[in-house]
Amino acid sequence: METVITLAAGALLIALGMLLIHRLNAQHDARIAAYHFSDPFPAISRPPGDGHHSSTGQAPSRRVTGYRP
Repeated sequence: METVITLAAGALLIALGMLLIHRLNAQHDARIAAYHFSDPFPAISRPPGDGHHSSTGQAPSRRVTGYRP
């Protein structure tokens, strides 16, 4: 009988933990949806146009991504 009670208590704790995590995720998703993100930094945004080099014959400018191999 004690084993059944222990298993039921464990299952109840797991269910409560799952419910808590689900509610926290929903709250976090609501915050993200309500937050207005700003425009990206100019250094990492794409130049106007189709993203290809300009028609003046100059080499395309290198985009800064923050990645270093």
